[in-house]
Order: sequence, then structure tokens, then C-alpha cells
Amino acid sequence: MTDAAELTVRRARTADVVRIEQLIAPLVAKRILLGKDLAVLYGSVQEFRVAEEPGGLVVGCGALHVMWQDLAEVRTLAVDPLWRRRRVGHVLMEQLEADAVELGVGKLFCLTFEVDFFAGHGFAPVGEGLVGPDVVAELARSGDEGVAEFLDLPRVKPNTLGNTRMLKVLQPS
Repeated sequence: MTDAAELTVRRARTADVVRIEQLIAPLVAKRILLGKDLAVLYGSVQEFRVAEEPGGLVVGCGALHVMWQDLAEVRTLAVDPLWRRRRVGHVLMEQLEADAVELGVGKLFCLTFEVDFFAGHGFAPVGEGLVGPDVVAELARSGDEGVAEFLDLPRVKPNTLGNTRMLKVLQPS
């Protein structure tokens, strides 16, 4: 049985997008993740990291989406059901955090049902007011559904019900 130490975490390629869609599909069906069209996934492929097992199969994915100068969101973190409980999500999360630090981001946000997983990575539940009103006004212009969820806009309320808003302040390297 392969464990997380034998995985390769790398930047996603366009050839990985169909597999990413396959990984997230069961979570979308359960309304755990927000569904994304293939065009959206291709357009954001540069935000994704994937975990690949030694045979070349992508078994997990996750994305880091910069929202503002000092704020990024961890998005679309998913693991193949056959690979759950084998630390795949953890190695992806560690890489996404390293990417955030490299980009100069000081805070990571997530909207999740997986509170224990993210708490184990230093995230804590938060309420409103993560950014000032001037930033909210700028972000409200975005057509990105994830940004709408971050802002808790009325049109995305069905997507956010039951989720916990969590934040982690990163330590600069």
C-alpha cells in the first residue's frame, strides 16, 4: 500500500483537468464542494496542485486562489475515496500553504464542512469582517462564485449553508 511519502505533489497540467473533475464530482453531488464547469477548471488549472501516486494516477487535488493582497482561499481540496485516510489531503494542504507563503499571502481562508481537517492545519472558525468595507466593495465586483461565497452574498446562500468559515494566519518564512 502506497502512503503519502511516496506521492509526488506537483502543479496541475491541462491534461489533469478531466481527472480533477472526476475527483470532485462525488463531493459536488453531495453538495460538499461547489461544482465547476470544465471551462472554469481549465481556466484555473494554474491554481491547482495534484498528488500523483508512483504509477502516475492523480489521487488528490487542491487549489489556492488569491483573493486580495494578503488573502487567499484554499479551494477544491479533494481526494480519491480509495486514498482517503492516507494523508493525501495533508500533503496537498502543506504544499498549498507553502505556495501561499511564496506568493506573500499572510492569511488563508476556507469555507468547509471538514472543520477537524482544517483545524488540524491551524485554521480556526471566524465570522464576518475578514476584510474591510473597501475591499468588500472591490471583491463584490468579481464574478467568481468562490468570492461570492467568501462575501456570503445572498445568491450563494444555498452553497454556504452548513459550512464553517475558517482562517489561518501564516507565519512568514
